[in-house]
Amino acid sequence: MNFTSTRIPYRQTGAFSRIAVDYIDQAKALRPFYGEPLSLQGLTRAIENRKLFPGHRELLVQELKKQYEGVESPDKVQRNITSLLSPDTFTITTAHQNNIFTGPLYFIYKILHVIKLANELNTTLPAYHFVPVFYIGSEDADLEELNHIRVGGEDLTWLTRQKGAVGRMKLDKAVPELISRMEGQLAILPFGKEIISLLRSCYKEGTTLQEATFHFVNALFAEFGLLILLPDNPELKRTMLPVFRDELLSQPAAAIIGKTAVQLEQAGYNVQASARAINLFYLKGDIRNRIEQKGELYRVVDTDIRFTETEILAELEEHPDRFSPNVILRGLYEETILPNIAFIGGGGETAYWLQLKELFAHYAVPFPVLILRNSFLLVEKKWQELIRKLDYTIEDFFRDETKLLDGLVEKESPGKTRLNGALAELELLYDAFKKQAAAVDSSLEKHVEALKLKTVHRLQELEKKMLRAEKRKFSDQQRQIQAVRKHLFPGNGLQERSDNISYYYAKWGPAFLQKLYEASLTLEQEFVILQEC
Repeated sequence: MNFTSTRIPYRQTGAFSRIAVDYIDQAKALRPFYGEPLSLQGLTRAIENRKLFPGHRELLVQELKKQYEGVESPDKVQRNITSLLSPDTFTITTAHQNNIFTGPLYFIYKILHVIKLANELNTTLPAYHFVPVFYIGSEDADLEELNHIRVGGEDLTWLTRQKGAVGRMKLDKAVPELISRMEGQLAILPFGKEIISLLRSCYKEGTTLQEATFHFVNALFAEFGLLILLPDNPELKRTMLPVFRDELLSQPAAAIIGKTAVQLEQAGYNVQASARAINLFYLKGDIRNRIEQKGELYRVVDTDIRFTETEILAELEEHPDRFSPNVILRGLYEETILPNIAFIGGGGETAYWLQLKELFAHYAVPFPVLILRNSFLLVEKKWQELIRKLDYTIEDFFRDETKLLDGLVEKESPGKTRLNGALAELELLYDAFKKQAAAVDSSLEKHVEALKLKTVHRLQELEKKMLRAEKRKFSDQQRQIQAVRKHLFPGNGLQERSDNISYYYAKWGPAFLQKLYEASLTLEQEFVILQEC
């Protein structure tokens, strides 16, 4: 199994937001919204900034050791945990919710990116040590976003009536049934039985989803030295008591984020996340609901739970694990507990992180260098052969189906669907008519213009009919184009936002992760097309 890679600019894909590609280009309009720039120099200055922040290294190591108790992991993982005690060790972090079976491919790409960058910096900046960290967003409650995967073109969904934080949900008998359905598709592939066995060993009935995700990601990436952090932890959350208390009593985040949102909109960008008056959820049992203040009482939305100010502060002090930061405060929590210098995220994540700089400044927490995660398009041999047969390049398929077919028809039947200059000649003819009519009566000029527009419209409709008729001669090619587009861009979106790792692991085995690692970029910020050869 070998691959060749081609890199293209993110802008060329047409699949990323303006704010994401402008950030990659370090656009002047975005300069006020991030800290150190996306460069080795920026990372070096981020290290100096982080050195000034006291952090919570001993607590972090203590909780990671507890988390890894009884977990089979190589010495590299244990060394990385212990190294966090050193003031010269820093983390490179990515985060994601705990999608069932890891969800879309970019879940995997994010993790490999932090591993590759950490290893690169260990070589480039040998005076320091860098540790890759995956931060599991297990407190997310959007089950409909996290309960499904796509394997071999089939959508598989975990249906459960559980509520609250998805990471705390227990896996029921429906999960092994989903794995059995996956087995029907994957077992025929060379490593199909291996990936199915691994899934069954991690996603056991009765296990929480965050525990299953932890064990599965550890099984895939422990050899790379990846540390996995479960932040749904009362001791780690205790580090945020001053911030959470401030949020309940003074509610500064809403004003700070609101001001930044206005500035971003004035710069011409859409705002990714909106702050609430209180940016905390109450997390207990199957409840993960917003906290609101109504007069002198604090209420948990859609429940009967109420607190006075004294009661909610006592609850926070005694049970910090019952308070969950939303998207506005989540990054602040992450950067408080980790000695982090860089955060790697997708386009949407990068967009909302660009709203957070002033909030970090308010709490004197160092702001990390933001890096757009790696993106790949995986192209198997059979699809390459079909693309060559159609006389296209892989890059061509970033265009939609209609444009691809129009281009094919024009290439194979040049000029047959165009009226070959007739429309331009008609324009000139009607201009002459207008002058002649105006010489007789100026009011006739508008009438001639109306006649021209009607005639041109009818001829344009004729061209469309000619094109449709010619396209029918290319029905086989159209089906082939549709097949390629459907596989490489399912649902007209990027493959990485839809397909699951299980198919590719079943086909190529664990060596595929090593190949992805080798093809992963660090600070280059380009889209990678990976072709099987």
